[in-house]
Amino acid sequence: MSATIKHIDIKGVQIPVIFEEQKALPILNLQLVFQNSGYIQDKNKSGLVSLSSKLLNEGTKELGATKFAQELEENAISLATSNGFETFVIELSNLKEQSKKGIELLTTLLKSPNYTQDTLDKLKTMQTGSLKRKENDFDYVANNQLKSVLFKGTALENSASGTIESISKIELKDIENFITQTICLENLIIVAGGDFELKEFEKLVKPLLETLNVGKKAQLEEVNFTSKKEEKVLIKDTQQAYIYFGSSFNISSKDEENYKAKVASFILGGSGFGSRLMEEIRVKRGLAYSAYGSISINKSHSYFNGYLQTKNETADEAKKLVGELIEDFVKNGVTNDELIAAKNFLTGSEPLRSEILSQRLNSAFTLYYRGLEPNYSQKELEKIQNLELADLNNYIKSHNEINNLTFSIVRK
Repeated sequence: MSATIKHIDIKGVQIPVIFEEQKALPILNLQLVFQNSGYIQDKNKSGLVSLSSKLLNEGTKELGATKFAQELEENAISLATSNGFETFVIELSNLKEQSKKGIELLTTLLKSPNYTQDTLDKLKTMQTGSLKRKENDFDYVANNQLKSVLFKGTALENSASGTIESISKIELKDIENFITQTICLENLIIVAGGDFELKEFEKLVKPLLETLNVGKKAQLEEVNFTSKKEEKVLIKDTQQAYIYFGSSFNISSKDEENYKAKVASFILGGSGFGSRLMEEIRVKRGLAYSAYGSISINKSHSYFNGYLQTKNETADEAKKLVGELIEDFVKNGVTNDELIAAKNFLTGSEPLRSEILSQRLNSAFTLYYRGLEPNYSQKELEKIQNLELADLNNYIKSHNEINNLTFSIVRK
């Protein structure tokens, strides 16, 4: 089976439904995905969306967190809210026989979230404590420092978790306004699967959907930035140096040549052992236990980024080597052996990425969200298998913006 894309008409709004019927297990897996509603919407209140998702995990105002959690547990229902950069997601999963109960609990949650000052104060205390602990997580510190420089002046500049200062300024009305504006029909994409026929599923979820406001569709803003060759160093009492780096990679999520970026990314730093970065930095020179780099393609932005840890005394050597390796990668491209290995892995491992229902649904959602055809993945594999070395290397050479590396280093 594979996912299909249908639409449900609710209050005159055509809600996309990405659905797969699976009879193997008597379950329901439902995701309400609100697009253009992740922490890209934090604006000048960094951490707002993260706190909002956490509040929806605190039960209803009437039952509170503990009693609501007991209701879920007694019926073996999982209900959780999370957010990414572009999306705000509510996920429900349960046995088929508990589906009506699960939908009822989700409906009551959305009708009456736990909007109390005590709940907000608890969440802010927990978030502040988490941020204080992360002050000594130098991977987290280096990565956030990289984003603050690489994406300066954009919505990606700040951490999803916010800062201790920004969290302290968020009020209950801010969260209420965000949730009210976000959880609406105009923003919604439904991703679901399980032991249901589509009509049976529609009948199950319609009462829930009819309680939602039509709302106004949030517009996704493109994150426009141009990386520069620069470096920011933070001195801390560390046992090693943490080196994070990133640069522009100018492509669209709907670009028909993205399969070339996927292959290039795999060879350069995404494949672990055998990748160019790992081979040169760890295997040949012993400068790091691991070194990674990848091209990240999103609807709002795309970029190259990577990281490694090394001894404090070899930080400068490792940083210089990263720049040289990427410069050589752009100038001279990949070898035929590297291309063959990448083709074999990417095409051979595809079945592993679609073994279970959640993987297939997530893949179908990603394609739909990016505006790609449902059969895009199969076409991409065929293109990868037929990719010629000269075509790949010409593509890599055309993206010399990757050389404009921004470095974030935390060291002693």
